[in-house]
Amino acid sequence: MDDISFGDVVWSTLWFMVVFAWIWLMVSILTDIFRDHSMNGWAKAAWTVFLIVFPWLGALVYLVARGRSMNARAAERARQQEAQVRDYVREQARDVAPAPSTADELTKLADLKQRGVLTEAEYDRAKAALLGSGPTTGASVGGNGNAAGWTRG
Repeated sequence: MDDISFGDVVWSTLWFMVVFAWIWLMVSILTDIFRDHSMNGWAKAAWTVFLIVFPWLGALVYLVARGRSMNARAAERARQQEAQVRDYVREQARDVAPAPSTADELTKLADLKQRGVLTEAEYDRAKAALLGSGPTTGASVGGNGNAAGWTRG
């Protein structure tokens, strides 16, 4: 059995990296060809055949001839995707209802007290809890375990 030297490992690693980069380049070029809307079907077919028949020469010619526009198309796709993500986030954020403000909650409490749903003591406790001042108990405002509302059951 042959001994594998450090040089063999380095050489094999180098070739692996070259092959990996080559595959990446070919996939990038073919992706660009088929995503380019300005090129007709025959031009796409010609570039694909050229890349298959003369891979090294085809890639070099493509990068020289269309490399700058390839970069511009990639940047435009990135901008479009970013815009889509921003639109999606805005749409989702719009669907989420805003939390009620402290003033809204105080108005609700005053209305409940005025209608006689809350006693003066319950109103004072709820107001103190809402404003973050004074003693609060573990029980809910209405005493019925309804932590979300201010009414009694």
